[in-house]
Amino acid sequence: QTYLLERLCSSLFLIMLSKVMNSSARPAVRGLAVVPRAFSTTVTLPADSNQALGIAQYAKDFIGGKYGDDLDPIVWKRIQQFHTDSVMCGLSALALKTNAPTVLRNEALTSYPDAKGATVFGSTEKCAPEKAIVANSSAVREWDSNGTVFGYNPSIPGHTAGEFGHNDFYPVVLAAAQVNGNIDGKTALKAMVAIDEIRGRLAEVF
Repeated sequence: QTYLLERLCSSLFLIMLSKVMNSSARPAVRGLAVVPRAFSTTVTLPADSNQALGIAQYAKDFIGGKYGDDLDPIVWKRIQQFHTDSVMCGLSALALKTNAPTVLRNEALTSYPDAKGATVFGSTEKCAPEKAIVANSSAVREWDSNGTVFGYNPSIPGHTAGEFGHNDFYPVVLAAAQVNGNIDGKTALKAMVAIDEIRGRLAEVF
C-alpha cells in the first residue's frame, strides 16, 4: 500500500511540476480524447481513452487558467479551511507518535536527504519530494478526520448514491511548490482546488 501511494503521489507531483516548469510547452499526448460538452464547463473523458492522461491534462489546464480564474470567493475560503484542517490533522498524528506517519517521516529525513527536495511536517530539512509527500499524506490521513470530498450527481443514471474521499493530497502541491520555488500562494491553492475537483468528479461516477 505504501508503494502504491508513493507511485500515485509521485505521478501527481510530476503533473504539478511539469505544469509550472513547462507552461509554454505542451507535449502531444497520444491516445488522449478529451471532448468538451457544448455550453458546459465540464470535460468528458471517453471510456476508450487514456483517462489517466486525460485527468493529467485537465489538471494542467485548470491550474494554467484555461477554464478561467473566476472561482467563487467561497471556494477560496473553503480550500484554505480544508488545507488548514489537513495540516492540523497531520501535526496531531505526529505529536502523538502514531506509527506509520512517524516511520515514514523518519525514513524521509534520515534516508533520503535532498537539498533540492521538499520538507516534512515539523522540519526545515529537505528530503526527496516523493518521500515528503508520502510522509505528510500519511500523517494527514492517520486519524481519518480530515475534510471530505463528496461526489453526488443525480443526473448520472445509476450513480446517485454518492461517494466520498478525504483530501489527503495537498502535500503534493506543497512539495511541487517547494521544489519549483516560483509558485505563489494563489497558484498553490488553485492546485489544491484542482485536486478536490478531480476527486469530487471521480466520486460522482464511482
